[in-house]
Amino acid sequence: MKRLCPFLTWFPASRRALRSDFIAGVTVAMVLIPQSMAYAQLAGLPAYYGLYAAFLPVMIGALWGSSHQLATGPVAMVSLLTGSTLAQFAAPGTEQFIVLAIALALMVGLMELAIGVLRLGAIVNFMSHPVIVGFTNAAAIIIALSQLNKILGVSVGRSERFLLDIWGVFLQIGDTHMPTLLMGAVAFVIMVLLRKYRPRWPGVLIAVALTTLVSWAISFERNSSAGADQFQDATVSNVIENVAGLANRIEELNNEIAVKSADLKKQEKVHGKNHPRILAINYDIEILRLDINTIEREYRLRVRELRRFVLERTPDAPGQTPTFHLAELTPSGTSTDGYRWRISKVTKDRVLLSGGGEVVGTIPSGLPKIAWPRFDWNMLLTLLSSAFVITLVGFMEAISIAKAMAVRTKQRINPNQELIGQGLANIIGSMSQSFPVSGSFSRTAVNMSAGAVSGLSSVITSMIVLVTLLLFTPLLYHLPQAVLAAVIMLAVISLVDVKAMLHIWKAHRHDGVASIVTFVATLGFAPHLDSGILVGAGLAILLYLYRTMHPRVAILGRHPDGTLRDALLHDLRTSEHIIAIRFDGSLYFANVPYFEDAVLEQSAQNPKAKFILIVGDAINEIDGSGEEVIRHLARRLQEGGVTMVFSGLKRQVVQVMENTGLYALIGAQHFFRTEDGALDAIYQWIKDPAFDLKFCPLNLKPAQEQGQPDA
Repeated sequence: MKRLCPFLTWFPASRRALRSDFIAGVTVAMVLIPQSMAYAQLAGLPAYYGLYAAFLPVMIGALWGSSHQLATGPVAMVSLLTGSTLAQFAAPGTEQFIVLAIALALMVGLMELAIGVLRLGAIVNFMSHPVIVGFTNAAAIIIALSQLNKILGVSVGRSERFLLDIWGVFLQIGDTHMPTLLMGAVAFVIMVLLRKYRPRWPGVLIAVALTTLVSWAISFERNSSAGADQFQDATVSNVIENVAGLANRIEELNNEIAVKSADLKKQEKVHGKNHPRILAINYDIEILRLDINTIEREYRLRVRELRRFVLERTPDAPGQTPTFHLAELTPSGTSTDGYRWRISKVTKDRVLLSGGGEVVGTIPSGLPKIAWPRFDWNMLLTLLSSAFVITLVGFMEAISIAKAMAVRTKQRINPNQELIGQGLANIIGSMSQSFPVSGSFSRTAVNMSAGAVSGLSSVITSMIVLVTLLLFTPLLYHLPQAVLAAVIMLAVISLVDVKAMLHIWKAHRHDGVASIVTFVATLGFAPHLDSGILVGAGLAILLYLYRTMHPRVAILGRHPDGTLRDALLHDLRTSEHIIAIRFDGSLYFANVPYFEDAVLEQSAQNPKAKFILIVGDAINEIDGSGEEVIRHLARRLQEGGVTMVFSGLKRQVVQVMENTGLYALIGAQHFFRTEDGALDAIYQWIKDPAFDLKFCPLNLKPAQEQGQPDA
């Protein structure tokens, strides 16, 4: 039962442990509530979806995970991957985007659960440490830059080139909304000072509470609405008309698809699935979907264009309708209300505008709707690679945090059980309107420092989020978006670690190259972050294969200490009658040509040598290609009167040779446990009258007689 339900190991719990878990759970909740809302924004979702992701997934991850301190929930890296992935298919914040985010959580959860149940947790080893370091540094920079427009209070475009979008933000610095910048800066300063001087205080919660109170007191948010005829500039009016028309067309096409889908089900019951009429209806539906995709792309472009407009409004006057002008084209002498307005949304009959700072707005009170996620099979196939990347990144983040905490608690972490816990958290989360979640380093550290003894602390955290959803959501209405942006930026600053990349470069150039390429590719491909990490992982594997394709091949000589060592490195004499070669690598399809060339080259350079000793202590395995090459090499050398002798081969290598008959072909007498045993036998086999054992450079006894110290 404890294997199926790991949370049973929490009990029986002492009163002291229960008290510690309660305090830790409350402390983490104070950090989680504002953080989760910020990460929902990072994922491209309305802020309150962060509270949904902070409810059931937090509890489920703790109940079925193996770590007693790991805090599951929304995290920066996974949120960014979610937002960047889905932005290709739908406008952030729209209903379609939300549907895709929830479906993505289900996909990630099913993948994690399958990997955990099948005990394939080792699959994460394909994502090397250098690649993760490069990706993490780039992602942290992208996360921070993605919040810049919210700190400045300006619009940002969303295109296929993230860096160009950010450059567009920098070009708007002159349009910075100063109250928004001030609000974000104040929150940032509060959190930094509390982290430095009062680290045990919930700095994030305090900053959120104070700025929300100020936002309410000064009416930080300022909204308005207008009809399309109130905009005096033809450019603005045309874009508004285009956006409204495209939105109506998308709605019409969706209605057509709904009608045809209903007809399809009726026809399938009558004619079956292969009737020509069924195929025709399916064809019509696919055409309609392609049309929707095309129109949605155009719609997103027009919305981006609309949000770039900065407008000024003539003040309300009795009997007059206020009008809006582009700020740079407002007629001279025209009085305005003193605010700069931006279009936030276009509905069927009204245009919604914002003239103040952005706030979280209305958060639906009550629990999230429990329902099976809606999804389209074609879209799931499209999201498959992204879901796999999020699965790997999310699990690596969770397990690395859990292992780091286990070092301090001496708890044994089961990676496969942790995968099951994370998988169930995402699956159940998707049924309660959650986007993908993972383990959080910052909240796990808070949980640990607050004295958490078991996962019960996370259950308590989840219960506090539940109470917040039921009772306190109206208090979050005036929370400034700039404050959430400051929360995110402060959280990811610690992820930027240039020293780690320099350390990797010093350790091994190939790993350094993989880390740097991953860093550059992630920045370059943004917002397609999955492409960046896949490029890095692929390069790391290719560089590993390249290293194994050219392993170290040492021609051996007798060192004064009596051992056989690299003759070139230690300036040792070699024998013209015996070639001793050490191959430092496994023999497999990628490097056997290199092994063959090295042996044949030495044989050609030493025509008097009739014996080639292969010192195989470093050969850990051999595949079919390696066996075949050795077979052909042995025959070719035998035809030239040269005999291959092996020493120090491991049992698994010899077993392959025995199974294929290669062992018998070469001859059992040519296999030895040690190189000295092999050389003693070779000395007896040499028939060349010019060979004198006493003067052979490989002879052990003369080297011992010299008694020279190790060089």
